[in-house]
Amino acid sequence: MELAIGIILGCCALGAGTAMIAGIGPGIGEGNAVAKACEAIGRQPESIGPVRTTMLMGCAVAETTGLYALVIAILLLTWAPGHLVDIFLGAIG
Repeated sequence: MELAIGIILGCCALGAGTAMIAGIGPGIGEGNAVAKACEAIGRQPESIGPVRTTMLMGCAVAETTGLYALVIAILLLTWAPGHLVDIFLGAIG
């Protein structure tokens, strides 16, 4: 029984680590967006307002992916292990 509980806890930790890999995508995407916005503003300085607004909205939308991954990782480390162990213990009687 202790082995099964250890496997549940290990899988929750592994899942949390895997979920945090999703933080790489928003970082790369936002870096590319800012770089392209800087290039656009450098070419046409009068377009700073629309370019900045569009860039900030795009970065905000891209950041939600990383935040969702963080929430999932926190849930897998705090909430899920206790509930999964309770379900397991209830199933075996």
